[in-house]
Amino acid sequence: MSSPILPDLIPVIPEISIAIFSMCLLILGVFLREKLAVPLIRYGSLIAIFVAFIILIVLPEGEALTFGNSFINNEFCIYMKALVLISSAASILMAREFLHMHQMDRFEFYILILFAVLGMFMMISANDFIALYLGLELQSLSLYVLASFQRESTRSAEAGLKYFILGALASGLFLYGVTLIYGFTGNINFNFLYSFFGNPEFTVPIGVIVGLVLIIGALAFKISAAPFHMWAPDVYQGAPTPVTAFFSVAPKIAAIALIIRVMIVPFGNLGEQWQQIVIFISIASMVLGSFAAINQTNIKRLMAYSSIGHIGYGLMGLAVAAGPITSYAKDGIQAMLVYITIYLFMSLGTFACILCMKRGDRMVEEISGLSGLSKSNPVMAGVLTLLMFSMAGIPPLAGFFGKLYIFQAAIQSGLVGLAVIGVLTSVVGAFYYLRIVKVIYFDDVEEKFDRPIAPELRGVLLVSGLFIVLFIFIPAPIISLAEVAALALFPG
Repeated sequence: MSSPILPDLIPVIPEISIAIFSMCLLILGVFLREKLAVPLIRYGSLIAIFVAFIILIVLPEGEALTFGNSFINNEFCIYMKALVLISSAASILMAREFLHMHQMDRFEFYILILFAVLGMFMMISANDFIALYLGLELQSLSLYVLASFQRESTRSAEAGLKYFILGALASGLFLYGVTLIYGFTGNINFNFLYSFFGNPEFTVPIGVIVGLVLIIGALAFKISAAPFHMWAPDVYQGAPTPVTAFFSVAPKIAAIALIIRVMIVPFGNLGEQWQQIVIFISIASMVLGSFAAINQTNIKRLMAYSSIGHIGYGLMGLAVAAGPITSYAKDGIQAMLVYITIYLFMSLGTFACILCMKRGDRMVEEISGLSGLSKSNPVMAGVLTLLMFSMAGIPPLAGFFGKLYIFQAAIQSGLVGLAVIGVLTSVVGAFYYLRIVKVIYFDDVEEKFDRPIAPELRGVLLVSGLFIVLFIFIPAPIISLAEVAALALFPG
């Protein structure tokens, strides 16, 4: 009797390492005293992320499939996983002081982030809809708990409940969409679906279109794109600020990777069917993100609407990639990856500034609280100003180049109208970013924020500030890595 053949485990070593670290740290947290367990697990989770990052770098090049072709690893997956790890590590570092100040420094926080990262990794590398759903739910369950982690806060509990209910609705839509796809094709593997829909004799039935629409709607919820954004402002405002910082980057990156792979791989030959949907979601997100943020007084709610707008700009690249596979398709995805990389550093830097906004044992979330910051803390004021200018897309900062690559790809592919709408909404969006700068430099000084700033926050601010300023001098590494990642989606 022959022994069963094990699947190739080399492509899943990063996932295995995070899972082992998570379970070991969880056991330590249960058995050790809290004062000893919390710092140990905090540093242990950072080590887990670092180890996974190193493993990603040294993995063999090229595409690797395992577990019956349900799991894939290639340059695209590695690039997006690296961004998830960077954002997760920064979120853990930024959280320490806040959690300690609010007596929330429990080891479960770090374990939940690791399990969420594991789910994101599975989402990014999933090569069929079952594996995708497993990763999606592992991530979502961790995020539901993180959103309501501040147990004594009513707003935090409300944020967690709202996110859970609406997330369950999105998951239901997704499963129903996948069921329809399976019913009409008899398979849920991405590579099979690509070949199936690429058959010139195949005519697309209405059931497949409905399933596709439901899947896009569910994934749009995960990236908080309009009109599926309704959870984002309340969850961003209600969740503890370090959790909001984590929400704004890591899950978004994973969901964007997911929507790129789902649209390009299984449904790549149905570009004509889904391009218009993506264009609509992109326009709706840009318009809503620009106009709804104008009247916001809470900086976390403003960042929620800002992220919706940025998602709209990113989806422009996906719209470019629709249709027959041409050079424009690769350019669209490459521009999208460059944009999301720049957004990661801008968002982390901004939330590091928000976490510095505290007086005594109270966090300040109102934009008016930044009044006169240029006089009370000129360094923080300077970094926040740079970040706001970059978010607004003002040259020569990194945010300008992110939008430039996106608009350039859209114009080259013939989506001139979409690019024009993007430019106009970007001008509107610049208003509320510049309003923050006006408050910092021209309003009367309010009570000063606490000094000194925690070293972890200073580190994140320094790295983010340097990235957005120096990107103009060293764009080549990011652009070339994004190009390699984009090419991995288009074999041959």
